[in-house]
Amino acid sequence: MPPRPLVSLAALVCAGCAPREPTYADYGDRAVAALERVLYTGAGTWRRCVGSCGAGNRDWGDDSLTYTLYLRWSIAHEPSIGPIFAALSATAAVYAPCAGAACDAWSDMPEWDAIADEREFEVTGDPVALDRAKRAYASVRDSDAYSRGACPTVRYQQPLGGGGGLKTLETESNAIKAALLLWRATREPSYLSDAEAAYAAARAYFLDATWPLYTVYLFDDGTSCTQLPRRFFASVNGNMIWSGVALANETGNARYLDDATRTATAVDQSLSDGRGVFVDLQAENDVVEPLVEAFYVLAAERRWDPARAWILKNARAAISGARTPDDLYGRFFDAPAPAAPVTSWQTNGGAALAVAAAALAPADLLTADAPPAGRSITRDVAALPSSIEFTGSGVVLFGTLGERCCEPGHAAVMMDGQDMVDQTGIWQNKSSAGVLFEDATLFAWRWASAGAHTLTFVPPAANTKEGGPFLHVQRYVVLP
Repeated sequence: MPPRPLVSLAALVCAGCAPREPTYADYGDRAVAALERVLYTGAGTWRRCVGSCGAGNRDWGDDSLTYTLYLRWSIAHEPSIGPIFAALSATAAVYAPCAGAACDAWSDMPEWDAIADEREFEVTGDPVALDRAKRAYASVRDSDAYSRGACPTVRYQQPLGGGGGLKTLETESNAIKAALLLWRATREPSYLSDAEAAYAAARAYFLDATWPLYTVYLFDDGTSCTQLPRRFFASVNGNMIWSGVALANETGNARYLDDATRTATAVDQSLSDGRGVFVDLQAENDVVEPLVEAFYVLAAERRWDPARAWILKNARAAISGARTPDDLYGRFFDAPAPAAPVTSWQTNGGAALAVAAAALAPADLLTADAPPAGRSITRDVAALPSSIEFTGSGVVLFGTLGERCCEPGHAAVMMDGQDMVDQTGIWQNKSSAGVLFEDATLFAWRWASAGAHTLTFVPPAANTKEGGPFLHVQRYVVLP
């Protein structure tokens, strides 16, 4: 497929004018062009990184790019997107019921895919895409392998409680969203009742006791269900916000909308750096598009001004700093563009922000405000506990992502002697692409002005998902 032209409507209207600063509309065009030109293979699959990560059309990394392109289509209905979605639908997985001891599928994968399948149906109108969405959803809902344990209303990620009894809100929050999309597409009442029941269970077991935010993991040992506290994934919190808005629309119950706005407010106030820019601490096990999509729905459909402000603030930061020369985006919006290859798990959030900002404020001029050049310090930080002291307005840590590939090994982080709200820390060994990325951005944070700061790295409590202690920072940059 040839590259789409990087020309916005504003540029066409003023074709003979002097050069001007680019607008959000321009950057939205560029983000979509980069998805189509750099990451889409042309054959119904997505490249998982700029490099040798392989390609596919399954699970959360691939699906996040489908979601981002759908977000653009839902706003602009561009004809060029239709053939891509037809090709994606043709390569989508076809799921069958997963029963008992013979079941070896993880429960979250079909739910991610069900959403992608339904979005492909919306774009193409192809009933085969809708059938695949229904099959993906039913493969989990109708299975006897997941709804077990001490809290059976939320499902195990692995059949029969494998994986140390892990249950993840990735399964449940995607199931809620998938059910709501299928309800809209079919008007079959069971989907709406599924969504309401799953939403209630998710709030009962995954909602944090202090913040109106949702942790992503809990462990069910058959006797009790215990949260892994304060792992506030962007994806699951975005899904819960989106579903709160959708349930309010479908049922008329304003409580759902109140839930959504409370969580969105907490995301803005508690999961942002010192400049108010959102920080996703996940290494490679989260995607941000669902959060951007949720804020966009609040801004565009509900006219909730804080959501509009959140999108434009974060889009400005990502476009100015995290954007690479080929118009892909790093995970950390308020940091310089990454030096390591960008993956699908990282870039979807910034691309979605550019698309959403282009819809909300297309003609707004965007003067570049890139992070200032900083002082690079080469230093191995591997012992736990250890610390870094510095004076500046920001810090960016670099090391090898997936150094001991590809999952267990993380470190807790304290900032200026205080626990962070999100206690993910640095999950360095998690590489969903199954590839080692040298000189990758492991952590980034900025403040409104320069000051003296200390980052302290401590050994976390080990768990069967994140593993035990590991850290290997190889250099860091202090911003002036």
